Order: sequence, then C-alpha cells, then structure tokens
Amino acid sequence: MYTFLTRLGLRFEQNADEDRFVERFTLDDLGRTRAAMVLGAFVYCAFAVWDWILDPTIWTTTLAIRLAVAALVLLPLTAALTRPSAQRWAEPIYLAYCLVPGCVLSLIYLLLEPGFDHAAAGMIIVILFVSTLLPLRLPSLIAFCVVTWIVFAACESFATHERAGLRFVNNFEIGMAYALSLYAVGARELRARRQFRTEQALRRETLRSEEALRELREAQAHLVQAEKLASLGQLVAGVAHEINTPIGLALTTSTAIDGDLKRLVRSIESGQLRRSELTQGIARLSEGMRLLFANLTRAADLVHSFKQVAIDQANEERRRFELRGWLLELMSTLEPLLRRKGHDVRLSCEAGIVIDSYPGALAQILSNLALNAVIHGFPGGRTGVLDLTVSRLGARDLRIVFADNGAGIPAENLRKVFDPFFTTRRDQGSTGLGLHIVFNLVVSTLGGQIELESGPDRGTRFTIDLPLTLGAAGEALATV
Repeated sequence: MYTFLTRLGLRFEQNADEDRFVERFTLDDLGRTRAAMVLGAFVYCAFAVWDWILDPTIWTTTLAIRLAVAALVLLPLTAALTRPSAQRWAEPIYLAYCLVPGCVLSLIYLLLEPGFDHAAAGMIIVILFVSTLLPLRLPSLIAFCVVTWIVFAACESFATHERAGLRFVNNFEIGMAYALSLYAVGARELRARRQFRTEQALRRETLRSEEALRELREAQAHLVQAEKLASLGQLVAGVAHEINTPIGLALTTSTAIDGDLKRLVRSIESGQLRRSELTQGIARLSEGMRLLFANLTRAADLVHSFKQVAIDQANEERRRFELRGWLLELMSTLEPLLRRKGHDVRLSCEAGIVIDSYPGALAQILSNLALNAVIHGFPGGRTGVLDLTVSRLGARDLRIVFADNGAGIPAENLRKVFDPFFTTRRDQGSTGLGLHIVFNLVVSTLGGQIELESGPDRGTRFTIDLPLTLGAAGEALATV
C-alpha cells in the first residue's frame, strides 16, 4: 500500500519526510482551522431551523441532539488543538470532528418525518465543509466518505420517501459530491507535497551551498595565509641578502680595528710609541668606529623595518598609523629584492596622512603588486621602474596608484587577472592567487575599490581608492 501511494505521489519514501509533511499539512495556519471548526459547530446547530421547517413536532429533539454534538464533540475537539500535546494527533481529531456530526446527521434525518426527502442538500453541505475548510489528507477523507455514506445508506433504508426514485437521487448526488471532494482534496494534497518536496530540495541545496561557501572561505583563508608566508619568505631572502653587506663590512672593519688596537698596545708596552704613530692609530680607530657604526646602523634599520612589516602582515589587528613613514619601512624591506633584480622603486606620498585601517592587509596588497610586477611585468631579466604614488582623495578617502613600465597585460586577459587561479606562468610555479587576494583584501577587508589599466608594452597601472577611516561594514568583513 505504501509503495502504491508513493508512486501516486501521496507519500514520501522516507518516513521522516512523511512525518514532517503531515505535521506541516495538518498544523499549517492552525488558527484559521480552529476558527473554521467553531464556525462549523455554529452552522451545524443553526440547521435546526431547517429541522423545524421540515417537522415542527420533533425539531426540539433534533436541536438538543445538534447542541449535544457541538457541546460534547465539536467544541472540545476544537479546544484540544490549542494544547501542544494534542496537536500531534491533529489529523485523528479532524477526522473525529467530521465523522461524528456526519453520522449523527443521518440519524436526525431518520427522526424527521420527511427528512430523507431533503437529506442530500444537508450531506453535501457537510462534505463541502470537510473538503474545503479542514486540512484532511486523502486517506482520512476516504475514511470519512466511506463511514458516513454507509451510515447514511443504513438510516435511509428505514425511511420512506414521498416519491419513487428519490433514494437513488439522494445517493447519486451524495456520491458525486464525495467524488468531487476526493478529487479536490487529492489535488490539494499533491500540490502541497510537490511544494514541500521543492522546499526540502531547496533547503538541502542551501545547506550544501552554505557548507561549500564555508569550506571556500576556509580555503581562501588558508590561501591568504600561505600567500602571506610566501611573501614574507621572499622578503626574508631579500632582506638577508641586503643585511649581508653591512654585516660583512662591519665584521671586516671590526677585524681591522682589532689589529690596529693590538699594534698600538704593543707600541705602548714597548715604550717606543711615537707621536705620529699614536696620531695615525687614533685616526684609523676613529675611522673604523665610524664605518662600524654606519654599517651596524644600516643593518639595524633593515631589521627594524622588516620586523615591523612582518608583524603587520602576520597581525590582523586594526590601528591608526602615519602612512608615509609606514610606507618607507615597507619599501625598505621590498627594495633589496627589487634592487637585486635591477628595478628602480619610486615612492611619492603626501606627509601627514593618517589612516585607520589594517596595515597587514595593506602591506600584503602592495607586496603582491610589487612581486607580481617583477614576475610578470619584466620577463627575461628586463629591468624597469615601479612607481608608488599616494595622495588624498577628498576629505575621507585615499588614492594609491601603483604603476610599472613593464610588458603590460594583453587585452584578452584584463577581465581575468583578478580571477582565482588565473595565471600565464603556471609552468614557472605561479598559482594565480596574488591579484585575486589583492582584490579580496581591497574590496572585502579594506572597504575600497581597485581599477586596472594596462596594454601590451604600455605597462600596468593599479588605482586603489580606500577610506581613510574604515567603517563598520569593512570592519565586519575584515576576517576574509
């Protein structure tokens, strides 16, 4: 039976889906259903007027029967649906609400002298009420039709009709009413099941999409972190190479100072120190100390700048900072890598610009743009110029222009450069994530916008507009 109903679309294969559908179908708009049940009880009692017209001698008895049915069955069942514990039995309650008055109505017609001569109209009204105002499913309606029709036929067998053939007319009319109600309720249930099935499918797809989006965001966070570490790794290599020179000079100078100092000590201990030798030794020591101080200061400055940039790139915290000094520190860490490849870096920034934003994200953006220019803009060991220009854009915004005079980007690739995993140098180890991460950081994290202008042999120009003070919307998206 279950298989047959499933094929007809009147039952779900999974019991859990069937239970959820039945609960929703029977309890949806429960307030309207309870109001309809109260109205049904009133109409059932009101039809005592019809009984009075048909048989004034017995109508008080039929009125008492109708009132008893309403008071003992219809209204208590309606009130029961207000209790959550009874709502899980909603469909049996609806069925009992329909069966009792439907069967008692045939008994009332049996009491009335000419009752069954006009019984079809009353039964059709009950059928109409049941099929339109109560959320009965098709199996329950079938049970209602079978039981009430059997009781009607049984009671009618004891009645006498004024005209021959009226019994056939009554049953024909009631049978047609049953058929139409079964079709209407069945069609209504099929539509509800299709809608429920569609909503379930949409809910599952939504959950899958949310899970995929969550996994995508996690993957994106991992990729951003990996890209940050890759940028820091390249910065480490450049800074290490740059630090090697002042540290090496400082070591050589300290060795020379140590030799001069030892010679001077020996001369003093021998008592044969001449004035000219002392003057020359002091001069050499002084020059050595000056060179040693200059080279160690240069190394310390490089380490400090790299440390600040590394902290900013690893730290997701928002803070206020003066932009020009921060850019000088960032450029001092990028310069060794860029200068080693023969590129000239030019920085132009207005003094006194204070920005309230995420320095780590901004450092990641500029580092990625610089490294992307070196890798893609100057292939084959070519050298060129990288220009970074920063200026105010009105009272609330900031404009950053990063340009190079490299090979440029072909027109067919301009719309794809910000797409994830798009690269023209995959065979050389590029992942295609650098500019995609730049776009996400600019738009999602810093609340700005980025534009690209380029062409073959015309270089590349990125224009980034950012708010000087990050708003609440950008703050909420800073976890991307």
